[in-house]
Amino acid sequence: MLVVLVLLGPVAEAQFFKPSRPVFSGMYFQWGYNRDWYSKSDIRFSDGDKYDFTIYDVVARDKPDFGYYKEHPLDITIPQNSYRIGVYLNKQHTHAIEINYDHAKYVQVDNQTLRMKGHIYGNEINADTNLGSYIVHIEHTNGANFYHLNYVGQAALWRHKKKGQIRSTAIWKAGGGIVIPKSFIILMYQKLDNKFSVAGYIFSSEAGLRFYPFRNFFLEATVKGGYANYLNALGLGSGKVSHDFWYGEVVGLIGYDMNFNFLKKKK
Repeated sequence: MLVVLVLLGPVAEAQFFKPSRPVFSGMYFQWGYNRDWYSKSDIRFSDGDKYDFTIYDVVARDKPDFGYYKEHPLDITIPQNSYRIGVYLNKQHTHAIEINYDHAKYVQVDNQTLRMKGHIYGNEINADTNLGSYIVHIEHTNGANFYHLNYVGQAALWRHKKKGQIRSTAIWKAGGGIVIPKSFIILMYQKLDNKFSVAGYIFSSEAGLRFYPFRNFFLEATVKGGYANYLNALGLGSGKVSHDFWYGEVVGLIGYDMNFNFLKKKK
């Protein structure tokens, strides 16, 4: 087996690790909205000798805020929004690299009775505790803010019979990046709306469909799954909050393809 692997090594390298030279043939821009579902999470609150405790199996929800439109119809950034900016790497537009951003919101459900373990101001605690609204509460509502750099693959599913133009495609994405939350914290009757900070990392994959009602405008619907790890989100004062979770997401977007044909020199 080892001999076979050694002999096949150069072939594998030629086939899979030596991609053709990219051709930057265009860009695309997208805007839309998302809904999110989160796994249970163990959330740790710490601030040196003052306190260090963990709450286990915390349930959280998203907060789409579409009702906000009734009073502020022109503010499109309040609901859970998404945007993508991508660059195509070949003439067929089957490969691309994109910046992928989701303004998702993470809100702890109040009044859960959960195990709390650790110490608070010198007192050890290891008990089931009701998380009232003013005891412990965390939310990333100015965004859990998922920033990715993604590889994008695309394959045509349906073309116009006469014109040959693509009408729908299957699309898939995978990548990773960072999380930059703005966290709102309530802890022992104290509260703080924090500033934005780089708090950890994220990985995800995404798949769905694109539909082109017109030549350059398209609609996209995808499902997404990933893992986010907030290693050091800002807490109260000098405190930190850390937790990780799996998440699922549905995303709906509108987009525009911009070709680079105008950059070609005329013969």
